[in-house]
Amino acid sequence: MPMLTTERSVIHLPVLPALLLLLLAISCRTAGEPSDDELSATEPGYVTDPLPYVNPFLGTAPLTDPDFIGYTPPEGWRVWAGLTFPGSSLPNAMVQLSPITEYGSGAGYEYEDGEIIGFTHTNKGHWNLCNIPVLPVSNGGGHPFSSTFAKDSESASPAYYGVTLEDYGVAVRLTSTLRAGFHEYTYQNPAERKVLFDLGRSNNRVRDWIITEAGDDRVEGYQQMGREKIFFSARFSEPVKSITRELPGEQEGYAIVDLGTGNEVVTLRIGLSFVSADNARENLEVEIGDRDFESVHAAGEEVWSELLNRVQVDGGTAREKELFYSSLYRAFLWPALRSDGNGEFTDESGTVRQESRGFYTNPSLWDTYRNKLVLLGMLRPGVTGDIIQSMIVRGEESGFMPTFFHGDHAAPFVANAHAQGIDNFDLQRAYDLLLNNAYKEGGTRPHIREYIERGYISEPVVENPKVETVTSAGVSKTLEYAHDDYALSLLAADLGDGAQVEKLGQRAGNYRNVFDPSTRFMRGRLDDGTWVTPFNPQFPYYEYMYREANGWQLSFYAPHDMEGLVELYGGAEAFEEKLDSFFTVPWNPEYIARNISSFIGQYCHGNQPDHEAPYAYYFADKPEKSQAILDTILQHYYGVGDDGLALCGMDDAGEMSSWFVFAAAGMYPLSPADNEYLVSIPIFDRVKWTLPAGKVFTVSQDGNSRELQSLELNGRAMDGYFLPYQAIVDGGELRITTW
Repeated sequence: MPMLTTERSVIHLPVLPALLLLLLAISCRTAGEPSDDELSATEPGYVTDPLPYVNPFLGTAPLTDPDFIGYTPPEGWRVWAGLTFPGSSLPNAMVQLSPITEYGSGAGYEYEDGEIIGFTHTNKGHWNLCNIPVLPVSNGGGHPFSSTFAKDSESASPAYYGVTLEDYGVAVRLTSTLRAGFHEYTYQNPAERKVLFDLGRSNNRVRDWIITEAGDDRVEGYQQMGREKIFFSARFSEPVKSITRELPGEQEGYAIVDLGTGNEVVTLRIGLSFVSADNARENLEVEIGDRDFESVHAAGEEVWSELLNRVQVDGGTAREKELFYSSLYRAFLWPALRSDGNGEFTDESGTVRQESRGFYTNPSLWDTYRNKLVLLGMLRPGVTGDIIQSMIVRGEESGFMPTFFHGDHAAPFVANAHAQGIDNFDLQRAYDLLLNNAYKEGGTRPHIREYIERGYISEPVVENPKVETVTSAGVSKTLEYAHDDYALSLLAADLGDGAQVEKLGQRAGNYRNVFDPSTRFMRGRLDDGTWVTPFNPQFPYYEYMYREANGWQLSFYAPHDMEGLVELYGGAEAFEEKLDSFFTVPWNPEYIARNISSFIGQYCHGNQPDHEAPYAYYFADKPEKSQAILDTILQHYYGVGDDGLALCGMDDAGEMSSWFVFAAAGMYPLSPADNEYLVSIPIFDRVKWTLPAGKVFTVSQDGNSRELQSLELNGRAMDGYFLPYQAIVDGGELRITTW
């Protein structure tokens, strides 16, 4: 990759061709765009109070415009977009206390729904969790219980959610700590105060549940989904009169806690644990105890304010600040804490262990290794190290470093964290487990023997493959394994393992083995080495040749060796020509894949596999073309739809949000393991990063255009477009001058 020097004083860049600008303008959609007044609303000076700019509803609304989606969704489909939740959470907390409107619906909350069926205490936005559902009720009725609500009664902000349940006449306010939730219910009819514990339901199938009285004002129990039990201890502000259980322990079963007649305002404080009810009770008493709602809420706001203030922006519109801080907020909700305040957690074997560090869920690596985990390492390095050590704990049981969904992207995650200077994890053990991934069968890299022997993963012969055809996704795996090998080779170099540096470095070039020079696409190969025929690079697949992508979308993926990729295409001019086609050849509206949506030509910003591609023009020395595409995405693909609350695709545990943060701030970690950032033009006049170590790094821009003229780091001209992370750590200023 190009390395920064301080030798060249000016970077001269050619002008973006008018034809491409026109095509990009045509491709831009206008659904839910902010008004002219909103766009022009600017405020001087750095944002020092980011919380008012955070809108937790961003990403909860549906995509409905076929022109924006790229096709007409089949009847009954809700395109997989956003899938975020608007509830209360602290950064990377165990508790995400949020309303649920529909089970089996991603995050459980869909903005267009008119009924709330409960408030659940865990979330991610990925068709799982949504545990320990609770709903205040005030009259009879069959199950399932639910209540309509007015949108104008609903509000959300960091560490807060509020709504009025019209059918039951209950005003609800929610806030939370790391491991506990705080409910406040104001009953219009204080003669019938009841609370539903809908324990037979969650986004996962419930195997068993129990609720028992544990004192005059306390109930405790658990939900069990598969091997995992989630325990709770809930304390009311008044004594419990009775508990009625329906179908106890079974799916669809529930319990009603009757509080009888009393005060209008009832509080419910509830602690969680993945170990025991005793630990849940301790978590509750330590983190909330007898504190009131306002003090718990204020403490949560303080946590978020401190974190979000580590990135301050100056300039830009009110809408841009809302999108920026909402995205920054969303980037820190996952992975989630799974250890209790006393250090205990349950490992993969079901054994209770105790450590002095936090134990976390695995990251959503296939999605978030690209950018979100880099951002996490920058702003929460201690948590990042604990997450890696949690992965090591799981790896000790299986013999392999955990991965997520596809690829082996623990390698770039660990390599980036190490390069960032994060050292509160066992680097050698992480490396050993990652080597097992890279060489041993039966672990986290399917088809690893074939990959090692051939340098690629083949496809079987399939007649008339469909979107849902399941095979090996050999092109995607080959490309991703090559990138993972590159990341692992950097760790090998730092640990002095010269033999692996050479072997893995060679394997990092395996992306070339699925590049077909006759078509200039990354293309599937059969067992005999011939290319998959017939071949349609526009057709999207879930697992045939490609994983959730088509041939266009993966033909620019070699983030660790973009210069080598350009050579495969025949040089910069041919590479640029291919990119021009990529961003202008229209999507075929007959090609429908549920989570592949929102296109600029063949480029899909609605899913992760090609999110690096907008930056590819840099390697044809045409960064202004990249900038035009980046600006199109930043302006038109976030906060869309009738309510301006939809995302163009799934947020995927913060990946899409993190993409926005980096692109809007003018620096992107194209190859995370390399620990450097490709510089673009931010949408703000200045962006100030204050890292936990205390140094301040500022990105500022001068000029009126969106075309780079020069880059200066601490007053000295830069040669190239890459900013090393160490420059940010050391503090200083990157000055971007435009024409």
